[in-house]
Amino acid sequence: MSIKVIRPGLLASIQDLGRYGFQKYGIIVSGAMDSFSLRIANLLVGNQEGEAAIEVTMMGTSLQFEKDSLIAITGGDLSPVIEGKKVPLWKPVLVKKGSILQFTACRSGCRAYMAVFGGYDIPEVMNSRSTYLRGTIGGYEGRALQANDVLLFKKNEQAHDLVNHLKKEWKDKSFHTVDWYVPADQVLNKQEILVIKGAEFERFSSESKTTFFDEEFQITPQSDRMGYRLSGSELQLNEPFELLSEAVAEGTIQVPQDGNPIILLADRQTTGGYPRIAQIATVDLPAIAQLKPGEKIRFKEITLEEAEQLYLMREQNIEAIKTGLLLKQRSL
Repeated sequence: MSIKVIRPGLLASIQDLGRYGFQKYGIIVSGAMDSFSLRIANLLVGNQEGEAAIEVTMMGTSLQFEKDSLIAITGGDLSPVIEGKKVPLWKPVLVKKGSILQFTACRSGCRAYMAVFGGYDIPEVMNSRSTYLRGTIGGYEGRALQANDVLLFKKNEQAHDLVNHLKKEWKDKSFHTVDWYVPADQVLNKQEILVIKGAEFERFSSESKTTFFDEEFQITPQSDRMGYRLSGSELQLNEPFELLSEAVAEGTIQVPQDGNPIILLADRQTTGGYPRIAQIATVDLPAIAQLKPGEKIRFKEITLEEAEQLYLMREQNIEAIKTGLLLKQRSL
């Protein structure tokens, strides 16, 4: 079983939950920008939540299915269609052999994730199938997907009960789905981002600290998987400060000398030397990943304890989704 890439679109790559354990050697984590959507896509098709999926950015990607395939598309609404009919999001979908899936327009969000039952047969590099594009590591030959690439599926001897159920009602449709879904409101359309004060927050001027929380910042076109550059009122330190390079995390907000913040994301470097004004709460990292250049955001301060509680609530919600999907499968 396999998928053939007809058109790669703006950017499509293989991503999983990241390459952990190697930052001490200078190897970045990488992985899905929106890990929540990737996890749910995998759960919808019966995979382990960390399986690799295709991360589609914005629009233009076209894929042809060379076998009947059970898929799920989550994340942003990039208007996926087959034969002119919209393919539903956040649901398991059975696609007929020969069908071409096209991501035609970016309606909301910025990135979509397509998982297939069984997962993609991509070799692991340092315990991960994620593509680090700048370093040409992992994924499909260490690069973004290109036209005529063929992605093989892992061999899976175990039949999925949902496939048999959907085939009973398939008839002449190019794809068929269920009447239930996982709600997506936890990720999309959020522009107030929760943050914790960073290690150097108090080194910024009183005016800059107020500005950071009271004013909007715009995501600039000079943004990518490594980080989002923001424009707005410039943030300034109280006095010049030399910071030795220290470890940084996904969601660290650094402020370089020009005063315009940078949000470090999936393909971030392992260390950074700019003052850290804030750290985005883990629960809001998927929301950041779904924002596009040109969109505006605000920051809202929360405590570390509040961030931890929100993270636990998110994980409990994912566990509830797992249980619900298992019950749905048993009811077939």
